[in-house]
Amino acid sequence: MPRLVYKFLGVIILVGSLAVGYLWWDAKIYLNSHLPLTSDEKIIQVEPGSNLTRLLYQLEQQNVVTKPRYLLWYARFFSTANSLHVGEYQITAEDTPLSLIEKLMSGKVKLHSLTIIEGWNFSQMMAEINKNPFLQHQLKDLPDKKIMQRISGKEEHPEGRFMPDTYRFPKGMSDTDLLKQAYATMSDYLKQQWPERDVGLPFKTPYEALIMASIVEKETGLASERGEIAGVFIRRLQTRMRLQTDPTVIYGMGKKFKGNIKRRDLKKDTPYNTYRRYGLPPTPIAMPSKEAIDAVLHPAAGDALYFVSKGDGSHYFSSTLREHNNAVIKYQLKGRKRSFSSYKKE
Repeated sequence: MPRLVYKFLGVIILVGSLAVGYLWWDAKIYLNSHLPLTSDEKIIQVEPGSNLTRLLYQLEQQNVVTKPRYLLWYARFFSTANSLHVGEYQITAEDTPLSLIEKLMSGKVKLHSLTIIEGWNFSQMMAEINKNPFLQHQLKDLPDKKIMQRISGKEEHPEGRFMPDTYRFPKGMSDTDLLKQAYATMSDYLKQQWPERDVGLPFKTPYEALIMASIVEKETGLASERGEIAGVFIRRLQTRMRLQTDPTVIYGMGKKFKGNIKRRDLKKDTPYNTYRRYGLPPTPIAMPSKEAIDAVLHPAAGDALYFVSKGDGSHYFSSTLREHNNAVIKYQLKGRKRSFSSYKKE
């Protein structure tokens, strides 16, 4: 009797071993085979509250996976993750069930991108954010001060406070979180660069440097000229010249600006009319880049106080009003001498 028991147990162990071995072999082959996708790629959406079991059986119904139990076993015994990460997952025909489960458990979600362009104002930035279909919109239609209260906790002027860059984010991220990231990036960069500024600059605070950087950003057509343009404006502040820069006037006009500045616009006194007022405008007028901030904190040396566009994106720089006026005749008036107003030291 004991011998029969031992033989029976031996048979059971052998059969069990063979079954386990077959399952291991079958699972290994399956996990490393290509997914049976009918297109080049597929997006899998993991919603809040989803669990792996439900998701895998949904994918089985969609013919993405054929043996979900193997994936569940693999996740249970080999994955260190405890839960799914919400978001979109991009899979292709090159993916295997193994790479699929590793993506799901590691949280390698598909990322979308949004670019804040240097020189944009706050309204332009918000228009781009509001039309992005992959963001969760919490700030749409809120007044600027309320938006800033959610971003920074303060009802501050929003202009210039967000770093131009390309930001990558998963579908469903809130516009609030995206803007908090851009706000922190700008704040941190200013905080890091301010102590390294050149000696003798006419700025009392990092915010004043940010205002100047926004002007330099709007005036610069050629990236290599940022330092020279910053130098011109800084020397004007140092010698008590008015900045006399069109972009500040345009910003002060707001929606009244229709594409051209008229003489009456330059004469109208507003906080942003640097033809009428000395010093910096009260706030930035755009989102300056890191390069514009660097140019303001480390301006190019020189004695130029004027510059005029040459029509190709570059500028001609002058140290005297006479030289500047001649440059205006050459580059703006096509060599025709006629009456025109120019910068004056007042």
